[in-house]
Amino acid sequence: MTRDEFLKRLGRGLAGMQPDAIAEITSDYTDHFIAASADGRSEAEVAEALGDPGRLARELKLEAGIKRWEEGRSPSAAWSAVIAFLGLGAIDILILLPVLLPMIGVIIGFYAAMFGLFVAGGAIMITWPFNAFPGGPAAALLCGLGMMVAAIAIAALITIVSIVLVNALMWFGRLHYKVLQPAIEPETARSAMS
Repeated sequence: MTRDEFLKRLGRGLAGMQPDAIAEITSDYTDHFIAASADGRSEAEVAEALGDPGRLARELKLEAGIKRWEEGRSPSAAWSAVIAFLGLGAIDILILLPVLLPMIGVIIGFYAAMFGLFVAGGAIMITWPFNAFPGGPAAALLCGLGMMVAAIAIAALITIVSIVLVNALMWFGRLHYKVLQPAIEPETARSAMS
């Protein structure tokens, strides 16, 4: 594979990232090809040593997603990191999808239940004059307020659990990348061991 073919495939694989980040990454790999050419290596040898540009792009997107998650822990950062992780490889998807989808479903179900509990608590507080609530108005206010506070507290705990799950997924992604890095960049791995 030539340098131009490698860089085109790498650029296609990086689609969706910021244009300046794509330009920086392709510039780094262009410099890598130029340095290897100065050492007398052919473009085909360098491309073979770097590995599959599609796989390399997925790993670079994962690193960018993890970095974005670490810089600003928001739902969109979490989502982009999870998507980048799932794009890393089909084996990971086959292994993790049966685990991730039920977890995501349970979390969404808990959020929906907590929203329902919050609304029910508000309804009890608002409608007590029209209902013969056992215990009178004070009991209705306290019951409704208690349901609303419980819904908020449980939703906060679910949010914390969600953050822990995203962090665990990012840890697994980094571990996966560290295991694959020696196969992708054999020169870098050998120099790091020296």
